[in-house]
Amino acid sequence: MIKTLAENNLIAACRKLSEQDKDLAFIFQTYGAPPMWAREATFATLLHIILEQQVSLASALAAFNLLREKLNGAITPDNLLSLTDAEMKACYFSRQKTVYARELAAAVAGGNLDLQSFEKLSDEQIKTELKRIKGIGDWTADIYLLMAMRRPDVMPRGDLALHVAWQKLKRLERRPAADEFLKIAERWKPLRSVAARLLWHFYLSAKKI
Repeated sequence: MIKTLAENNLIAACRKLSEQDKDLAFIFQTYGAPPMWAREATFATLLHIILEQQVSLASALAAFNLLREKLNGAITPDNLLSLTDAEMKACYFSRQKTVYARELAAAVAGGNLDLQSFEKLSDEQIKTELKRIKGIGDWTADIYLLMAMRRPDVMPRGDLALHVAWQKLKRLERRPAADEFLKIAERWKPLRSVAARLLWHFYLSAKKI
């Protein structure tokens, strides 16, 4: 049983899923294993994922890079809390994302959210902790679990790219809704994160053709 995804077990996990699912097997055989997308399990990463909510990855990265430049590379809770609303706006933070960023920073700085303790917690326990923070819902918590914690059995709820990938892969007339896709993903337990990575890989690779 895989506890944490890594370079040395990702390909084996892809092979195992391919033996069970012809659609994922097509992706794996056609495009190979997905990159080992991973992020550090830090406050900065969680903030970056919040920035990615409902905007393009490029827009979120632009805001994150401006913030990093403003803080001289040190994106910490205390440093973020030292910025004014005007300075946050200059970093492309919307009013709503500014509120979310401050809520997260205050929770971490005040000890109400201990990211370092997550290694000892289950996926559901981590999601419960994260979702106590204003601005963090299922998708944000799921992406943190999948990318930063590299947990093997997470399917991000409401991820548009995954829904589009599945629609294209299966040649469906419409995209599945969030809960509908979660039901579809039940078949990929206990490697739903690997299925998600394969579908993202398909989404990005098929766009280039």
